[in-house]
Amino acid sequence: MNTLSALRSFGQWFAEFRQPGRGSSWLVGILLLVTLTMSAANLLLPADSPLYVSTYTITLMGKYLCFAMLAMAVDIIWGYCGILSLGHGAFFALGGYGMGMYLMRQIGDRGVYGNADLPDFMVFLNWQELPWFWFGMDQFWFAVLMALLVPGLLAFGFGWLAFRSRVTGVYLSIMTQALTYALMLAFFRNEMGFGGNNGLTDFKDILGFDLQADGTRVALLLATTLLLVLAFLSSRAIVQSRLGRVIVAVRDAEARARFLGYRTEHYKVWLFVYSALIAAVAGMLYVPQVGIINPGEFSPLNSIEVVVWVAVGGRGTLYGAIVGALLVNYAKTRFTALMPDAWLFALGALFVIVTVYLPRGLAGIFERFAIGMRREKHGEKSWRENSGQLSAREVSA
Repeated sequence: MNTLSALRSFGQWFAEFRQPGRGSSWLVGILLLVTLTMSAANLLLPADSPLYVSTYTITLMGKYLCFAMLAMAVDIIWGYCGILSLGHGAFFALGGYGMGMYLMRQIGDRGVYGNADLPDFMVFLNWQELPWFWFGMDQFWFAVLMALLVPGLLAFGFGWLAFRSRVTGVYLSIMTQALTYALMLAFFRNEMGFGGNNGLTDFKDILGFDLQADGTRVALLLATTLLLVLAFLSSRAIVQSRLGRVIVAVRDAEARARFLGYRTEHYKVWLFVYSALIAAVAGMLYVPQVGIINPGEFSPLNSIEVVVWVAVGGRGTLYGAIVGALLVNYAKTRFTALMPDAWLFALGALFVIVTVYLPRGLAGIFERFAIGMRREKHGEKSWRENSGQLSAREVSA
């Protein structure tokens, strides 16, 4: 009886959570509460306290939240516009490289070779002067601007060409995958001036603060949480607006929307650029917390993993993408430590199970449960009771 009451209470709570205003407030409150509690436990409690949260856990949580932001970026275009992108890792990595270039310039003469003007990898490769595209990257505001401008322009150019040509479905997905794969091959080359295979690493500080200090790690976690919340609220406002309804109409019946006079390619391009900017912000926050950025982040496998996160959580919900990213990455951390060779098989099996049996992910389970609780609350028969009565009628007939 207690278990049944708890399930009913959860169903009623989730029914309220799914309402636009309350759902946003609940998610924002949970994220802020968890990160503030973890931050306080790290900074205020002694290391021998059972409630102490280690700096490693703070960094790990910050990385998870960056992945959650990336998953939400994919969910915006896949869940609401029907554009399955298998190349959003490219925008994530480009944003990360923009931040990585700034952090490399902050090293100065503290590098291995002691060159105040050139990063260590350039000295090692016998570069004589700083490339032109590194100019200004020692300024934080300029680095952030470039880390947003480059992915944004790339998304605009790619989206404009693809959507105007009315490329859709699996062909568009393959094109996005080819885009990130081409960038990965380009960034692997030493001649590109981005560190080649090793990428950018050995960062010292950001905005004058030591990256290894506990306070800096906590500040990065809080900044990641705040920007994730802002991205979630802005995305929620977009999908609930008139613009969002048009986007859903383009997803469900693009030909009909075009017949009604909507320039569907314009909506697609705008949403694609917006999604790419969110992914770039996630990449910028990811690099100082992880401490490295290399061409491996462009790997198509990474972008496919993001799609798995969204599918597990439930696409077309925003909050489902966040939950899916957190759960899958936590499971990845645990399973790679216990069974490192079996993790990829587990991930593949998870995607197959979700696709076949849970097409709407975890959010779909909660939604069905919430609908059942709502029907019961209003005095209606549950789905199981209705199906049982139907079977009885069929038997009597």
